[in-house]
Amino acid sequence: MPDESVELIYKYFPKLTAEQREQFAMLYQLYEDWNAKINVISRKDLPHLYEHHVLHSLGIAKIIEFKKETRILDVGTGGGFPGIPLAILFPDAKFTLVDSIGKKIKVVQAVSEGLGLKNVRAYHQRVEEVDGKFHFIISRAVADFNEFYRWVKTKFAPDSFNDLPNGIIALKGGDLKEELSFYINKTKIYDLDKFFEESYFETKRVVYLSMK
Repeated sequence: MPDESVELIYKYFPKLTAEQREQFAMLYQLYEDWNAKINVISRKDLPHLYEHHVLHSLGIAKIIEFKKETRILDVGTGGGFPGIPLAILFPDAKFTLVDSIGKKIKVVQAVSEGLGLKNVRAYHQRVEEVDGKFHFIISRAVADFNEFYRWVKTKFAPDSFNDLPNGIIALKGGDLKEELSFYINKTKIYDLDKFFEESYFETKRVVYLSMK
């Protein structure tokens, strides 16, 4: 059984529609069922799904509200984070989720289908193979920021219409001084413990790099 319930999500996002509330509530059962077949979340961590995975993913939504028709690429999505929680929250935005491990994408596709998400496409691909241009490229602790930048720097759309210019939005933890040293004057870092009171978020951050 989960250590915390979906009420944790409702607490920080009280304006959800009835459909969104239902979709978030469905997440635990879907991941529990699929995790028994294909391990995409560690067994010890599954009870913390809503705090460690869903709410963490939604930290991105505390710095930007993706507008209608925004195209977002989630690189190294794993079991669907941060892409799936954000796709629930922003049903008018378009999400492409990719991972180089096929069995993880199988879970992502099944969970998306189970939730009835119409704005998610998931592919077993490396980011270098992805076609198309995107307004934002998101990730959760996938790689060193310098390496990640090299992977995605040619993938951005020229049109920009959100409150933040098109760019990279990465969920990161720990001390980022060395990793971000080259970008220190170009990045904006948001501490997630400013938004979420749970101790898990004390060392968690959102890093935004404008590609303008």
